[in-house]
Amino acid sequence: MTGTQRRHEDHVADRFGAQAAAYVASAVHAAGADLDRMARRLHGSRPARALDLGCGGGHVAFAIAPEAGSVTALDLSPDMLAAVAAEAARRGLSNIATEAGSAEALPFPDASFDAVTTRFSAHHWRDVRAGLSEARRVAKPGAPTLIADVVAPDDALLDTHLQAVELLRDPSHVRDYSVPEWLGMLTDAGFTVDKVTHGRLRMDFSTWIARMRTPEPHVAAIRSLQASAPDEVARHFGIEPDGSFWIDTVLIEAAAV
Repeated sequence: MTGTQRRHEDHVADRFGAQAAAYVASAVHAAGADLDRMARRLHGSRPARALDLGCGGGHVAFAIAPEAGSVTALDLSPDMLAAVAAEAARRGLSNIATEAGSAEALPFPDASFDAVTTRFSAHHWRDVRAGLSEARRVAKPGAPTLIADVVAPDDALLDTHLQAVELLRDPSHVRDYSVPEWLGMLTDAGFTVDKVTHGRLRMDFSTWIARMRTPEPHVAAIRSLQASAPDEVARHFGIEPDGSFWIDTVLIEAAAV
């Protein structure tokens, strides 16, 4: 192995660590119907211990902290975790603890948590099936498990365009999965799915690329793909003259069997 090669996990930590403050402040991540729904869902169950996987800027942890006894915010990036801890302290959320770790190898005993959440993180996981298996392992039977993410269209043409622009914008991207793929993986991991809520989210192009400091050659490649996209792609993603576009999202409410 040469000195220029790195593990995927290190790549993710490096990419997001450098942009920790941007993700804490990101309007796209800080609000949304899915975030509100997550908090409402846990309001009824009042979990003693909740786990947020791939916490990023900490927005799920902040939203569910008033509904839980304690929240563990887990992420690969120490810089991201430091930013989350600082923001939690600023908000007076003393029941949020941070933990460094990978979703595929959680540093917790079996049946440790009464609720598990993850939002806009799983498309960076190298092995989603392993991550879901770990989530099931650390969840108590019946624990609500809430997953929100970008989803890929079932149509191969649309899927290819989405994966291409995601990877160009952020080399730590692995894959956006379709809803049928998500449902199959959750079932295989030992969850039952209670509800699936679909959504759409507008990506402001300049903010989208600035958040990851996308290099100019990659920006140009994305714009080239958009400019040459067939009508079906341009319509589905609502590509605008400045490059802004819409993505499909999903919130899956499941429970550990």
